[in-house]
Amino acid sequence: MTATTTGFIGIGSQGGPMAHRMLERFALTVWARRAEAAAEFAGKGANVAASIADLGAACDHVGLCVVNDADVLDICAVLVPAMKPGSLLALHSTVLPGTAEEVERICARHGVAMVDAPVSGGAPGAQAGTMTVMCGGSQAAFEQARPVFESFGKLIVRLGPAGAGQKAKIVNNALMAANMGLAQAALQAGEALGVERQALADLVQASSGRSFGFEVYARIPEPRAFEHGARMLLKDTDLLAAILPGSPDTELLETSARSFLRLATAQDGC
Repeated sequence: MTATTTGFIGIGSQGGPMAHRMLERFALTVWARRAEAAAEFAGKGANVAASIADLGAACDHVGLCVVNDADVLDICAVLVPAMKPGSLLALHSTVLPGTAEEVERICARHGVAMVDAPVSGGAPGAQAGTMTVMCGGSQAAFEQARPVFESFGKLIVRLGPAGAGQKAKIVNNALMAANMGLAQAALQAGEALGVERQALADLVQASSGRSFGFEVYARIPEPRAFEHGARMLLKDTDLLAAILPGSPDTELLETSARSFLRLATAQDGC
């Protein structure tokens, strides 16, 4: 265990496994709105902060992984002023690039380094320590954050200034959703041609048409079984439309993605 003290806010289905990996290498403090969410971490030796500000004051490195832009900004308004100059905030939420840029400005006013670092790989990737970490921020902040990111990440890439990690994650997730939409169309075409679904799925996954999106779609019984994941992908597809409005390339991704996401989230239109 190193001398760096770490903290984590957002210990949900993805952030929780990331924080567990951090706890294996670093002293960890967590904060959660629900006390029961932090109890498991306390049982494994983590500290539980009484408040967001208390967590910020105690840590050299804080990971933040909450769902939306408003929550990120609300938490940062309390967290960052309490953090020590020279400490670092890692923003693991998937949000608008402009939100990441605003968080960096808030951090700069208080002498805190910042990296926007959304991740790919989900809970299984976090548990295995094989996540992809898509980073935006200064080179110095990236190097400062890397030792902590290595506790849960395998491919850790700096893509540019703050906000660049968010842009890469949004494009990646839109492509994932589009691939799932194409997988749905491909398997339906196979069934219409009289090809047995599972046999076709097995063949594609060993052939040139394979993708991770196809693999995920092929193992669910029907689109609604992916509802939770689809809602998150729909959010990220909306983020892409917000940062590239009217782009033909965006429209191509959106059309493929939303055909599946509409079914998975039981929406008639998006």
